Amino acid sequence: MIRQWPLAAYSALALPLAMAMLPIYMLAPKYYSDSLGVSLTALGVTLFAVRLIDTVQDPLIGRLVDWLARFNRGWAVLMMAAAVCLAAGFGFLFLPTVSGQAALLWWLAASLVLVYTAHSCMNVCYLAWGARLTDDERARARVTGWREASGVIGVVLASVLPVIWIAQMGERNGYRTFALFFAVLLALGLLVTLLGSPKPILMPARQRTDWRAPLRHRRIRRLYAFFLFNATSAAIPATLILFFVDDVLQAPAQAGLFLAVYFLAGLSMLPLWVRFSDQVGKVRAWGSGAVMASLALMSAAFLGPGDIWGYLAVCALSGAALGADLALPPAMLADAIEPQERMNTGLYFGVWALVAKFSLALAAGAALPLLGLLGYVPGNPDSAYALSWLYAVLPVSFKLIAAWIIWPARLDRPAPVNTQSHSERTAHTKESPT
Repeated sequence: MIRQWPLAAYSALALPLAMAMLPIYMLAPKYYSDSLGVSLTALGVTLFAVRLIDTVQDPLIGRLVDWLARFNRGWAVLMMAAAVCLAAGFGFLFLPTVSGQAALLWWLAASLVLVYTAHSCMNVCYLAWGARLTDDERARARVTGWREASGVIGVVLASVLPVIWIAQMGERNGYRTFALFFAVLLALGLLVTLLGSPKPILMPARQRTDWRAPLRHRRIRRLYAFFLFNATSAAIPATLILFFVDDVLQAPAQAGLFLAVYFLAGLSMLPLWVRFSDQVGKVRAWGSGAVMASLALMSAAFLGPGDIWGYLAVCALSGAALGADLALPPAMLADAIEPQERMNTGLYFGVWALVAKFSLALAAGAALPLLGLLGYVPGNPDSAYALSWLYAVLPVSFKLIAAWIIWPARLDRPAPVNTQSHSERTAHTKESPT
């Protein structure tokens, strides 16, 4: 069992990595539409296109991570170089120096490509690191629990600090301060993780592995499909929440409070979901969280202007379910990777990152243009009826599909041990169609 202090050191990097993601898919769309005047349809198409471009690189980054495992400091060098690019791209994203819709869309696309590439390099390496810490299935849930708990703290900071600083300094200075603060935390988090976390079990691959290899395993394919719909379910309300707070609840000043309650509820309940999964299995524990989240979202459809306390209850209930989504799916994937495939964990999590990004692209590319087609205009509460139902119903639909894919709970059983020799597995791989 890994001790707590080394786990805390490993989890340090998750805080700034999570801080980078929330502004990208929650704050940036609203900033570019409301403050800079970019249309929702053009914004949705741009976000979707950039995400599609970005998803192609994740399996390649996974291959790079596995290749660098053969070098003593290979992962550290990759993560440090990516951290510099991530901090720079994050600043570019919220401090554009151009004007006009076309120029802003190109600036947004270029900034996102830089941010996505750097974040992918760090995140795939970081996830592979966590998967290689132990072969104990219960310990894996704790590794992901520590990592995701730290990430929730980062999300809370990213939810609250920009709101405070923008109110005090204005948008441009507020985002500049936030970008500098993020760069400092990123440097500190990376330093603590590199120096204090447990060392991963590095087993470099002996042969070049086809990037499609993970898709040949039925169990892995089901997990990827499940994760696509589950992550899309979470990404839709995350993309729409600020619009919902502004034009349905008409309480923009409370946005930071809502986000803080949501993520703090998730943080406080996350250890309980890990313990619950020890008792009933990861899939059944996730299913319980899915029911909680769906009930909370459906109730949001009946809220209207001024329903602050009602939405706080929605945030608390859906936030309590968040821990199941954060801690359990990555641990399910780590469980499903057979021990002899440990040297390819970067590849497996590269495809996982591809799925995660495609889900965000799907959420933005579907929800934002659909809102525009249904007549919603940001800043006009009279047009927000479609927003209210889209925010509540569409995510639950994706959640139901995810539950159908992963249920019944066959994935809770350990993967069968492959008794073939290395040469036999190699021969089988050569005979398999590619």
